[in-house]
Order: sequence, then C-alpha cells, then structure tokens
Amino acid sequence: MYLGIDLGTSGVKAMLIDDDQQVIGSGHGALTVERPYSGWSEQKPDDWIAATGKAIAALKANFPRELAAVKGIGLSGHMHGATLIDAGDKVLRPCILWNDTRAHREAAQLDADPRFRSLTGNIVFPGFTAPKLLWVRNNEPEIFAKIGKVLLPKDYLRLWLTGDYLSDMSDAAGTSWLDTGKRAWSADLLAATDLGENQMPGLVEGTQQAGKLRPALAAEWGMGDVVVAGGAGDNAASACGMGTVRQGSAFVSLGTSGVLFAANDAYLPKPESAVHAFCHALPATWHQMGVILSATDALNWLCGVTGKTAGELTGELGDDLKSPSGVTFLPYLSGERTPHNDAAIRGAFIGLGHDSNRAVLTQAVLEGVAFAIRDSLEALKAAGTTLSRVTAIGGGSRSRYWLSSIATALGIAVDIPADGDFGAAFGAARLGLIAATGADPHSVLTAPQTEAVVEPQAAHAEAYEAAYQRYRALYPAIRSL
Repeated sequence: MYLGIDLGTSGVKAMLIDDDQQVIGSGHGALTVERPYSGWSEQKPDDWIAATGKAIAALKANFPRELAAVKGIGLSGHMHGATLIDAGDKVLRPCILWNDTRAHREAAQLDADPRFRSLTGNIVFPGFTAPKLLWVRNNEPEIFAKIGKVLLPKDYLRLWLTGDYLSDMSDAAGTSWLDTGKRAWSADLLAATDLGENQMPGLVEGTQQAGKLRPALAAEWGMGDVVVAGGAGDNAASACGMGTVRQGSAFVSLGTSGVLFAANDAYLPKPESAVHAFCHALPATWHQMGVILSATDALNWLCGVTGKTAGELTGELGDDLKSPSGVTFLPYLSGERTPHNDAAIRGAFIGLGHDSNRAVLTQAVLEGVAFAIRDSLEALKAAGTTLSRVTAIGGGSRSRYWLSSIATALGIAVDIPADGDFGAAFGAARLGLIAATGADPHSVLTAPQTEAVVEPQAAHAEAYEAAYQRYRALYPAIRSL
C-alpha cells in the first residue's frame, strides 16, 4: 500500500493505493484561507497538520489494515508558499500563499535583476516565494532576523512527518531561487534576498527517498517502516497522476486556478512569454505551464453573486455549445500571471445589455476562462511547445459545456479520462510507490484510458476566434483605467 498526501488550498486529501495502483480509499481535512487585507492570502501551518491528521484518521477508521500496510508516502502541495520557521522549528508567521499579491513591488525589483530570469527561466511573479521574503525583510524585519529555514508548504508537512528539511525540484523551481537548468539552489539569487543556502532545505528528485516516517507517527497510525518520497508541487504531482511526463503530453486543469501544462524532455525557458519553465518530478525532465489565477474561482464568484450552485448555472446553458453572445468576461479577479504578469489588474464584464440575463453572464464567465487558457496556449507556442490535444482534469472538467468551449477556443481536442481520481494525491501516491520500491518511473506513471473526446466545434470556430480577439484587445484598455 502507498499513501499520497496532497495539501490543497481548501483542504488536505490523503489517498491510499495498492500495488496495482488501484485507489483503495481517501480521507479529507478542510482548510480555510485568511485574507486580512486586500491582496493578502494566508494559512496557518498548524492547520495543515490538523487537516492532515483528520484525513489520516478517516482512512484509519475505514481502512485500518490497508493503512497499516503502507510502505511509501508521497507528498504534494500548493506551490510558492513562504513558510518561515526559526532555529527551533517554530513557525514565525502565517504562511504567505501562492495567490497573495502583496509583494508585487518586490517582485518587480527582483525581476529587474537579469540574473533571476537567466538562472530560473522565469519571470519573478508576485506569488513566487523570493519576493515574499523580500517583503518580510522590508516590513517585518524582526521576523526576518529569526528565520532558520524557509520551507514550501508540503515540505513543512514533511518536517512534521520525518524531521527532515528537504524539498523536491519541481516545488523548488517555483521559488525564484533555483537554477532550473542545473537543478540546484543559486547562492547568488539567495543572496539577493539576504538569505543563505543554509536557510534552504536540501534538494531531491520527486521520485527519490526523502526521509522516513517518524516512529511516533508510524505507531499512531498503525504503520511500520515507511519511506517518504521527494514528492512534487501540485501541478507536477497532477501530471504524475495523469501520466503527463513524456514530451508532447499535456493537460488543462480547471481548479481554483487554471493551468495548461506540457511535459518537456529538455529545459526550454522563455520568461518573456510569462510561461513557467519548471523542473518536473522526474530526473532530467522539465515542464512548461501557462497559469491563470481564477478558473473555477471565477465561476464560484458568480455563484456567490447569484446565489446559485455551479451546476445550476452551467445547467442553464444546456448541452450544446453556443456562439459567444457579445458579452465578454475578463477573469482577472485577483490579477493574472500568463501572459500578463499583472497583480493589479481586475476582472470585468464588457458589453452588457438589457438582455444580459444570468445565463449570458455564466456563458461569458466560461468563455473568459477558456480565452485566458488560449492566452496560455499562445504563450506556450511562443516558448517552443506545440500541442495537438490536452487531457482535462479538475473540478471544472465535469462541465461538458465548459470543455467544449475550451476545445473550440484552443482549436484542439480535449480528452476526458475514464472514471477515476488522477489528481495530485494519486500522483503523490505513485511517487511514494516509486521511492519505496525502486520501480521504473515510466512504467508507473502511465496515462489513464480516455473515456471521451471533446472536439472543437467547427460551426462556432469563426465566432469564437472573433470573440477571442475582442477579449485580447480589452486587456490594455482595462489596464489603463
């Protein structure tokens, strides 16, 4: 048996799989996000431990014998979070999360230093870890002075699980401190934020062993000797769950944020495109990502405004794709990454009329997210990656209407995997299996069967292209307001 633990923004998911990679069961512990000021997004690391404990307790209650047979644990988690601990491992302040934009000035300052793009292969985005540390240095110097280690969220869980300070390459690549081509911390980039390599965790590949479960926890959970894998950042872990590890394979994720993810067998940085070029969870493998900050979050926002569920809103559209109505939605509710790198931009509806009812607004929101993903596709093309199809994952992929809109906006087929949970927790469990058994990663990280294919709708292609061009033209106009 193998256990995957995925630290998500809204909760911790723990999943058990067997030697045949069949899902045995899962447990969950809920989390909330604190937003004390505009642009801030924080969580308390102790809450991650409590939520993980609840998730494991649910597994122990329902699958005690299976849990006792666990030989390997893999970890996944939301990336970029700044988890600061002192020399005694005491948490110094709430973790500053991936979607926190307070450090936009510090990000611009670091990005102006050409070494950052040259070594990391990425723009220094406000949500990345390094500018957050610069913000802490500038605004909370008494806390900065006490920093013993800077850990990413899942690696704080690792510290609790194993007592080790370790991270994996895929997660570390999102800090703005990693030399992504060399897969090593850069002393120069750390020094630019007044930090040293001794304040960073050690680095391993996602498939490698990265500590063992502490005996006290093993006894509490009824386990024996358990290996903990290096694991992965959430998107790389999802890629491991989907088998998106080979050149040319790709997925589109409709979660809180939206991701267009492509695996690469070479390091292909092009930071000016605002595409993320990160290490993958496998050795000598990289990936590119276009990231939008509000995907299902945009639909959830509309749910809050209308008092309807997401299913009710999308259900009003019916099953057949419609041509764009002329109402355009910009999904920049908390800024945007690819391709704009703009923490200050905010969303908008354009083209509203007396006939713009709730269904029209829902359609515009789905199309706006689809067009934002199209922006990421264009950025990936500029970075040297061409895609012929993608696989859909994430909660938003349950809407066939939305997938049809995305396929038509992108002009490529969208594959729907057969029933199953192939997300980050499953990918993390697979990494736990590899680390514990030494199995060949490519034999383990296979793709699921395709249940259905959503093709672009040729009848709407011209209207969609025109609507996308309107969408693109609106950004500079909104940005100037």
